[in-house]
Formats: sequence, C-alpha cells, structure tokens
Amino acid sequence: MERLIEILEDIQPGVDYENSQDLIDGHKLSSLSIISLIAELEEEYDITIPAVEIIPDNFNSAQRIMKMIERLQEEY
Repeated sequence: MERLIEILEDIQPGVDYENSQDLIDGHKLSSLSIISLIAELEEEYDITIPAVEIIPDNFNSAQRIMKMIERLQEEY
C-alpha cells in the first residue's frame, strides 16, 4: 500500500490518499491522471488492467485500487 500511495502522490500531489474515498467522484484524479496511474500500476505490479476494470468503483480510493491490484495478480 505504501508504494501505491507514492505512485499516486507522484501523479497527483496534494491529495490525502490514505483517507480519501472519492478520488474519481470528487474529481481528485483527472482522466489523464488515471491513464498515467494505470500505466504505472501495470509496470510496478506486473499486471494488465483490462478496460472492464477501469470503472470509478475500482479507483475511488487507494484501498479499492489495492484490492483491484491484488485480485488481478491472483487471476494472472
């Protein structure tokens, strides 16, 4: 989780990623930030994030992003 927070802060600094539950719904991450985030996550965690996974529910909090990463790692 610590590395995920670092990645998020590199892409979009100044957000409380530990506690925020509305990264997408609250417009804390832009669409360009999400594209960058997906590329970083795929490289860092050796996963592929299919288009069907790119939904607000999976990206609204660091905890949800981490759950998606763990689920994708188990699947592949």
